[in-house]
Amino acid sequence: MQQVIAVLDIGKTNKKVVLFDTSLQMVETRKRKIEPYEADGIRVEDVEQIEEWFLQQLTELAADYEIRAITIATHGAAAVCVGADGKPSVPPVDYTQPVDEGVRERFFAEMGSPAELQVATATAEVQPLINVGKSLFFLKERYPEGFAKTKHLLFYPQYFAYRLTGVATADVTYTGCHSYLWDFTKGDWSVVVDRLGIRDALPKRPILPTEVIGTVTDEVARRTGISPEVVVTAGIHDSNSSLIPYLITRDSDFVLNSTGTWCVAMHPTDSVSFAADEVGKMVFYNLSYVGKPVKTSILTGGLEYETYHRILSKRHGRTDEPEPDHDLFREIVDRAEAFILPSVIKGSGQFPDTEARTVEFPGPTITPLVDFADGASVPAALDDYERGLALVDLSVAIQTVVALRRVGLVAGTDLFIEGGFRNNRGYLAFLSALLPDNPIFLTSVEEATSFGAALCGKSALEGRPVAELADAVDITLQPIEPAHLPGIDAYYQRFLDLLAT
Repeated sequence: MQQVIAVLDIGKTNKKVVLFDTSLQMVETRKRKIEPYEADGIRVEDVEQIEEWFLQQLTELAADYEIRAITIATHGAAAVCVGADGKPSVPPVDYTQPVDEGVRERFFAEMGSPAELQVATATAEVQPLINVGKSLFFLKERYPEGFAKTKHLLFYPQYFAYRLTGVATADVTYTGCHSYLWDFTKGDWSVVVDRLGIRDALPKRPILPTEVIGTVTDEVARRTGISPEVVVTAGIHDSNSSLIPYLITRDSDFVLNSTGTWCVAMHPTDSVSFAADEVGKMVFYNLSYVGKPVKTSILTGGLEYETYHRILSKRHGRTDEPEPDHDLFREIVDRAEAFILPSVIKGSGQFPDTEARTVEFPGPTITPLVDFADGASVPAALDDYERGLALVDLSVAIQTVVALRRVGLVAGTDLFIEGGFRNNRGYLAFLSALLPDNPIFLTSVEEATSFGAALCGKSALEGRPVAELADAVDITLQPIEPAHLPGIDAYYQRFLDLLAT
């Protein structure tokens, strides 16, 4: 029977079980959508259904494969408070749950200002509850009796590892990912942990995601038919899992730009520091799979693009992605008369204090997004489908450059782009023109999050450092030839100047 590593990969919507053989070739994938549900007026992660589905998959897969290890990767903003009975002591709130402004105000009044906490915990605020510390504060206020009964505070990967093994722990990647709970300056749990009163519910120190925390319980073994000797690793945060293949195959400096609804720029570094203009922005640090800093910035690039694409499609009755028109691109840049400014979600990205709008010259004529979001009528800048899409691509490319520079991208640094924007050639043309001194590569690692987690599982099984597994990594690199768009630097500067006014 073929020996495999099983990865439970929990995305926000899609949940997957991915099997890898001992040479880290993917052999089977199973997927299911499991959405949060509403209980007591709040959106709740359906941890019971996720667990039940996973155990059922293990039961079926155990008939065809010898599962030797289980490792878990999850999205980055969830935790479960567990009582003495091993079950949630309060509902595991979904991070998209809206909360009133009073929650935010009380959190920072009690814990410290956003700027103070960003410097100490390397955490940028992401609303509404995409900071575990803030979601715990919300739960403590809403469910004080249940919260007081919490025996273990478990980050999302560790919750499912706990359900498999009965062992409570925390891993460095989830601990260090915009949680407000880890003090990067002290290398210890933060003041937020103490003011929430949860230090005793956490381990003394988080561990590496490659560490084996135990074997499956007898109950899990009986239920699924897998061996009671199956080992379970600590678990890992998804973006940090996706970063592992690059970390172990690259000797030179690089930045990874993972693109989608959220565009995440990650730059491995040796120290933690913020420039003055980074405080208050979505700039923070992760901890890598070996506990080293990864400077990170995020913006809703995919959401910005999809918002304007929907408006343009409704206005013009088109949904196609036109071929790049470099003559049009040069005209837009040279004239510098039309701009699409962020942010579709105010309070997010690299320009959190600005309102989404178009600005057109002469004039200027300023049109807030809220005035044309229904697509019934649009400003002149969007009255041509192809020109409108080009302006959106240029806007997102400029926001990307700001985000990349804030994580330390300098001339000569390799830039890897993965995810949805790999296929957006207009965006790539503008980005390459803005960064002519940076080698840019499109990359692809199949099931990158699951693969990174499988690397952790193989490392644990064989007692070898992950870095020794580089030969198992196959990253396809497609170089991007820089587009030549004279005047784009002046357009970039005018874009920033408009945001400052």
